[in-house]
Amino acid sequence: MAITPGNLPLAKRVEEACQAESNIFGYGIWTHHILSVIAYGEQLADLMGADKNSVELAALLHDYASVKDQTLYQDHHLHGPREAELLLREYGYPGSTILAVKECIASHRASIPVEQRTKEAICLASADAMAHIAQMPSLLYLAYVQHKLSIDEGKIWVREKLKRSWNKLCPEARVLIQSRYQAALQVLE
Repeated sequence: MAITPGNLPLAKRVEEACQAESNIFGYGIWTHHILSVIAYGEQLADLMGADKNSVELAALLHDYASVKDQTLYQDHHLHGPREAELLLREYGYPGSTILAVKECIASHRASIPVEQRTKEAICLASADAMAHIAQMPSLLYLAYVQHKLSIDEGKIWVREKLKRSWNKLCPEARVLIQSRYQAALQVLE
């Protein structure tokens, strides 16, 4: 996975937000989630014929609102498009790209039933879910460290998150991540 050179300044800005002490998720959201979403998004964009740049930008920015401000976490799929638009305008991206990225971010969550209407939105939602499955340790960190859940509560929380993630995967993504999903569920038995 390599971030497109034209997107590097924006990626640096998102990474810096992930490094900030105010980021409740810690730097791991960058290293163990966002970078994985970018990699899976690029892979799916290639498979599905989606616009790779829009998918990459959406992957970079899909959780930015909650990284920037923890009070936006619960509804980050609603605040995220606005935050993405502000950043993308600041960096001079064209309006069509901004609209595509906003559409992706608005429909990426598994816990909120919203239809993904574009190939790019399908790629982002599936890439986000794939990252949850492939990077299960980051979910364990979120459950036990951030949410301070007991062992059993955390196990249930992570298992349910993984099941929601599996359910939002497109067929192409399910093929790619199925063995990791099954292994993760076995660990959480």
